[in-house]
Amino acid sequence: MPPLSRARALESVVRDVAREAIMPHFLRAAREFKEDGSSLTAADLASQQALLERLPEVLDAPVISEEMTAAQQLECWEAGQEGVWCIDPIDGTTNFANGIPLFAVSVAYMVGGETQFGVVYNPTTDESFYAARGEGAWLNGRRLPLRAPATRLNVAVAGIDFKRIPNTLAANLVMTPPYYSQRNFGSSALEWCFVAAGRLDVYLHGGQALWDYAAGRLILAEAGGSYGVLDGGPLEPAPLPKRAVVLASSPALHGEWLTWLQAHR
Repeated sequence: MPPLSRARALESVVRDVAREAIMPHFLRAAREFKEDGSSLTAADLASQQALLERLPEVLDAPVISEEMTAAQQLECWEAGQEGVWCIDPIDGTTNFANGIPLFAVSVAYMVGGETQFGVVYNPTTDESFYAARGEGAWLNGRRLPLRAPATRLNVAVAGIDFKRIPNTLAANLVMTPPYYSQRNFGSSALEWCFVAAGRLDVYLHGGQALWDYAAGRLILAEAGGSYGVLDGGPLEPAPLPKRAVVLASSPALHGEWLTWLQAHR
């Protein structure tokens, strides 16, 4: 089956999981806290279990999930170099638990560390972002990006997660922002897709794990965007450690954005 056909088959599975395992809990979920302080609900675990059961319909491979232990994640990663699923059962659990309709299911199929196809689906808006390597990125069947992105940083709309970036850089972004305006939506997977769609022009997040970006980085790349890490290197996929990611809707804008960030760290 061609990669784009697999992406569409995956999209159907993800829509089913969201409808059956996640949305019945929306506005009813009680939030708990994991050891790292992040949120967890029964819906996260229900979504994970449903994906574990349904993903073999698309491809049978090991699965790395955010809700697994670090030891389980590393074991699956090492066992899955010829093919591995990387999933975030609910990206944006705090939003989900608080009734904020910005969260998503993120699923990517990776071979040798490279995402081959992936889906990010927001069930409250029924927006499905998906991509297949070499075959473009799409939102509900419409090719991304949806609009022409900014060509200069000073007119760009930025997505910034201030929680995990260095204090000096955060202060400089607040005091002397180089962009037109700033947003933070609370779902890393969706924010990658928003850059791909042209809703955001640039983005900075100080600590993302593999499941935060596994699908989004392919969607962004297939939409013509560019990404890397804050120190200027490539974003090398691995379950650990978390990385500070820098994105832009075009390579030229990415260069301007990264240059400013590195000068103000």
